[in-house]
Amino acid sequence: MTKLLRTFLMGDSYDELDAADFDALDVVPSSAPPSLVFGSVDEFVREKLIQQYRRVVGPPGRAHRRWAAEWWRYPEAVSRLEALWRSWEHLRLDGATGSSIWWRDHLDPHMAVLMDVDGPFAEAKDQNDPGEPLPYAHPPTGMFPDVRTADVV
Repeated sequence: MTKLLRTFLMGDSYDELDAADFDALDVVPSSAPPSLVFGSVDEFVREKLIQQYRRVVGPPGRAHRRWAAEWWRYPEAVSRLEALWRSWEHLRLDGATGSSIWWRDHLDPHMAVLMDVDGPFAEAKDQNDPGEPLPYAHPPTGMFPDVRTADVV
């Protein structure tokens, strides 16, 4: 604790107190925010989501869920997937119930909307087989820069 802060808190009588008394009052600077695991929504979709959330998708007559490998062409999908990424980054820090909360309150509701036959991917024809990751196509270079780098504003 600085002398100025001690004087502010205790007046001129701070000299009478043991320095250890002030150690308990010291404000510990908060550590830097935890770094992100994924640097972009694309990295999150590519490395986490499509690998972990495996559902059979396809056109009408083949599957009752839709998914677009070029998900980044659909503004609603980008917004929802960005929300999933950011909420995952936050809730992963809660080792007790964060994962469960993320699945229940975030992933399942958003994916139900995204994959609905009337959802943003309603006309998508991409498909996969049982147990395979969701279809994926790389977005154009630079569309989703890594926010962990200093160059990104």
